[in-house]
Amino acid sequence: MKFEIVKHIAIILAGGMGSRVGGKTPKQLLPLADGRSILEHSVDAFEQAACIDEIAVVMHPDWMEEARELCERNNWSKVKMIIPGGSERWESSWHAILAYMDETDAALWLHDAARPFVSQRILTDVAEALETHEAVTVAVPVTDTLYKIKNEKLKIKNSIELNPVVESVPLRSEYMRAQTPQAFHIDVVTSAYMKAMEADDSMATDDVGIVRKYEPRHPIFIVAGEEANRKITYVEDIKW
Repeated sequence: MKFEIVKHIAIILAGGMGSRVGGKTPKQLLPLADGRSILEHSVDAFEQAACIDEIAVVMHPDWMEEARELCERNNWSKVKMIIPGGSERWESSWHAILAYMDETDAALWLHDAARPFVSQRILTDVAEALETHEAVTVAVPVTDTLYKIKNEKLKIKNSIELNPVVESVPLRSEYMRAQTPQAFHIDVVTSAYMKAMEADDSMATDDVGIVRKYEPRHPIFIVAGEEANRKITYVEDIKW
């Protein structure tokens, strides 16, 4: 089955503060080697993508003005909205969904601003996948050995502490590491989030997880990611 999508909308999720990087400035506003911020690189990727029609940036409420200044400085023609983010990632996604839920025949792309090196090849492949699938994600194979763990109580001196121990070693071939963007036909992701809200569910950190749980009839197609499409989490990642 082939779907007709009239608009591809990219949501750049930059609502967090990036506490693991340290400092008072959100990590998405920190500069990379060329002096331009992580957020600028992320938005640029979608601004340059022929498949993307519109962009919205979800920003921490305390840093909305900085986001507007970046938009003006870069003259991004596709950025139409700056949306206040929530305290958790799922809330930021939900705020973006609410802003666009009246769109019809559109695809909503959710991308972590902390992945500034997403390639045009990935974006093109996601757009093509959305022509035949209603939910698409990006992932790379697991290369490290994985441990399934359990916590055991250990007596250390006069106290009891929980210590992780290996319970099993799963097959790497059965796992992949998630990346973004994650893209959905807008009615699918809207329905999934509304059902999650009604269930008062504790939200996942991954939009695919919510769609998989609440709209399981829609298979989630995987586009091959790239190691370069890495997420900046710690200050060391900026220098790498």
